[in-house]
Amino acid sequence: MKEYDFVVIGSGIAGLSFALKAAKRGSVAVITKRKGSDTNTAWAQGGIACVTSDEDSFELHVRDTLEAGAGLCNEAVVRTIVTEGPERIRELAELGLQFDEREISGHRELDLGKEGGHSKRRVLHVRDATGKEIEQTLLRELARQPYAELLENRMAVDLITASKLGFATEDRCLGAYVLDEKTGEVETIRSDRVVLATGGCGKVYLYTTNPDIATGDGVAMAWRAGVEIANMEFVQFHPTCLFHPEAKSFLISEAVRGEGGILRNDRGEDFLKRYDPRGSLAPRDIVARAIDAEIKRAGAKCAFLDITHEPPEFIRDRFPHIYQTCLRFGIDISKQAIPVVPAAHYQCGGIKTDVNGATSLPGLYAIGEVACTGMHGANRLASNSLLEGLVVAHRAAAAAAQGRPAKQKIPLREWQSGNVQNVDELVVIYHNWDEIRRLMWDYVGIVRTDKRLQRASARLRNLQREIREFYWNFKVSVDLLELRNLAAVAALIVDSALCRKESRGLHFTLDYPEANDRQFKHDIVLSRS
Repeated sequence: MKEYDFVVIGSGIAGLSFALKAAKRGSVAVITKRKGSDTNTAWAQGGIACVTSDEDSFELHVRDTLEAGAGLCNEAVVRTIVTEGPERIRELAELGLQFDEREISGHRELDLGKEGGHSKRRVLHVRDATGKEIEQTLLRELARQPYAELLENRMAVDLITASKLGFATEDRCLGAYVLDEKTGEVETIRSDRVVLATGGCGKVYLYTTNPDIATGDGVAMAWRAGVEIANMEFVQFHPTCLFHPEAKSFLISEAVRGEGGILRNDRGEDFLKRYDPRGSLAPRDIVARAIDAEIKRAGAKCAFLDITHEPPEFIRDRFPHIYQTCLRFGIDISKQAIPVVPAAHYQCGGIKTDVNGATSLPGLYAIGEVACTGMHGANRLASNSLLEGLVVAHRAAAAAAQGRPAKQKIPLREWQSGNVQNVDELVVIYHNWDEIRRLMWDYVGIVRTDKRLQRASARLRNLQREIREFYWNFKVSVDLLELRNLAAVAALIVDSALCRKESRGLHFTLDYPEANDRQFKHDIVLSRS
């Protein structure tokens, strides 16, 4: 059995930021199921929204965030994260991260981008690979910490809690069972302070901008431990994922629209103005629904993002990663419009926490995309997610350091596999995985109805029964654990969507097309306890 002062599950911006702060106060283990850099953070192109310009203000950033959140943001949380952002950005710069600058009137200043829903330019970026640069900076700094250990190729199976061990004392988190993917053995890791920073659940949908690791692991583990989960009906679909038969999950950053890109239909029309006066710079929920409606109306396969009116040298310099990737697929974005479709992108709900990352289970914290702090409400404002991860990680590290330890040292049980056998037919896992992702795309997508949701619910109940039987009869593996987690998260999304009898933000249902502030201007909170 291993024991640490802090255990962090996940190695994106939130998890690594927490670990760096916590390593100054005790021993830290960072558990990640692939390599340290295999995170949603590393895929983030746009940047970090933060007030750094004299033309901008905290009030404007707060207002834009609240407007995008469609009445469900926690304003106090929004203000805290927005106002504390500049100090966290300064800390990143001190670690060596250099955001892009430009020369204006003989002096250098930050080259700020603008994205949908923002009233000012406030997005700091490193070309179009901001997340990758942040990830590398934080991993490099973590490697220098003598009390921090990065445990790669390990997947958390479940949280260890006092109630699961049969103790009648106050329930709290005591650690986690973790699968070592190389040995196939499950380790018992003890800590009074466990942090879930596992990212989102994009792979629950057939089409997503997320990497393969985004299987909702943290939400599923927290749910099984009886922790409160909130607002899972709000799944953000990014409007512009590259549409190409050979491209997998490649995002075309919102910054392309921020720099003048125009969305056009298959007839070349700038159609967004018919849906919102802000046109291509409307918030993501509006743009995604508009593209979906336009594609269905015309029977087209995709829409097109056109930035060919900008100088080719500007396009190549500002978007080198997007330019080179599209070129690999035969698309020169300086001469051709980019074929795009919406795809599942960001989980706005998650494990319910306060602004310090504390959950309803003592000893357990959740930070980053896996958490629901109240920052994003019913729809996330573009590039607010990395900001939230930085600020809440900092606050969670301070709170966890002051956190109350367990009243008694409860003995933990080692993992018991019982009389199980190796998985004999992986095809069963792959079939169920595929079925979940297809039914979520078809029945729980951008536009919903109660009938579709009920169909999804009925099928998911059967799938979960099959998966539970599979889980208890076979040796655990990454594939089986991810399938188990996907099924749990899919069910949470469906149940939350069925509870919200209105349309708000990212949740749009044809049965209740209007917002209902009288009954539903609140979170949908689910808990097994």
